[in-house]
Amino acid sequence: TDNMKVIILAGGLPSTLIEEDEKMPKPMAEIGSRPMLWHIMKQYAHYGYNDFIICTGYKGEVIKDYFMNFYIYQSDITVDLQTNEVEIHRKQTEDWKVSIVDTGLQSSVMERLIMVRELAGDEPVLVAYGDCLSDIDIQEMIESHRRQQSLATVAIAHPTGRNEILALNEQGCYIGTKQGKKQKHSWVNACSMVLEARAFDYLKENQENHFALSFMDCLAAHEPVQTYRHEGFWSPVETIRDKTLMENLWAQHKAPWKVWED
Repeated sequence: TDNMKVIILAGGLPSTLIEEDEKMPKPMAEIGSRPMLWHIMKQYAHYGYNDFIICTGYKGEVIKDYFMNFYIYQSDITVDLQTNEVEIHRKQTEDWKVSIVDTGLQSSVMERLIMVRELAGDEPVLVAYGDCLSDIDIQEMIESHRRQQSLATVAIAHPTGRNEILALNEQGCYIGTKQGKKQKHSWVNACSMVLEARAFDYLKENQENHFALSFMDCLAAHEPVQTYRHEGFWSPVETIRDKTLMENLWAQHKAPWKVWED
């Protein structure tokens, strides 16, 4: 089906990317005066996936507020303070449907996914992390997933310097994480994946039996987890340094993750 929903994991701890006193959820850190979350959603919407489920945690109300007032934040306005009337100039919005679910402060990725399963329905879903930018071709990743008829397909990329190296077998399936030297041919989780609906059953069973497996290890214990090798741009945005780098690319109109047209 091509009305696949996109689950965005935006429930991390407060951002260290914002120096002001007012801490924000990490995906709300701004690049070019738009939250990183908006950039990620623009990427998926570019490929026609514009039905989003956002899993929030820390300060989820900031994310709710952003979408409640989305077109006001995107547009110029005139407010008549006497009558409280708001006039919106050049109203800018997106044809997105956005569900926002409070999945708790301390929840793991697995717990967050289980909590939104009902909303996701019984179709395959896309899953994105809210703190990475990339120019992954979402359509190509989905097609690769369908060809393999796999349970899950995880986009992988070359490390940017401080990521957990993934161990792959001869067939390129994920078999665990390893403490490795960062080499040219190492691969890391590039924060974008496709999951079949039955993956949720494995996660739920894992949770109910209190197996202490990570989200990916839980899936790999049941069926091969395929990988989609992305050779293009990919970067986590975890430090002020990362954020400044992204801001500069955006300001110079050289942002590789900007696959959409204005």
